[in-house]
Amino acid sequence: MQGASVFLVEDEALIRMMIVEMLEELGHRVTAEAGSVAIAEPLARTSAFDLGVFDINVAGFNISPIAQIVAARGLPFIFVSGYGPEGRPEMFTHKPVLRKPFLISDLATMIDSALSENGRHD
Repeated sequence: MQGASVFLVEDEALIRMMIVEMLEELGHRVTAEAGSVAIAEPLARTSAFDLGVFDINVAGFNISPIAQIVAARGLPFIFVSGYGPEGRPEMFTHKPVLRKPFLISDLATMIDSALSENGRHD
C-alpha cells in the first residue's frame, strides 16, 4: 500500500510533530502543514495532497474556511480535536472527529475510512 500525502493543520507545535510522526509511522507523508488558519489558506488552495487532517480550533479560529476550500476541491479530510465533536463546523457534521489524545491505530482506521470513502483504494 502506498502512503497518502497529507495536509496537516494543528496549532500546537508539539502535537503537530507527534501527528507527523504517527503519519510517517503509518507510511504516509506530510506534504503541507500549518499552525494557523492564515498560513493554511493558501496551502489548502494550491498544495497537492490526498487527505487533510485538521484540528477544529486553530489558535482560536474555527477550521471551517479551510475545510470548505478542501471540500470544494473534492479532497477528503478528517478532524482531530481535544473537544471531540463539539465545535465541528456545522456544515461538516457528517465528518468524523478523532478526539485528542488518540491512538495511532485509531488514526489509521480513520485515515483508511476517509480515503476509501473518497474512492482511493490502495
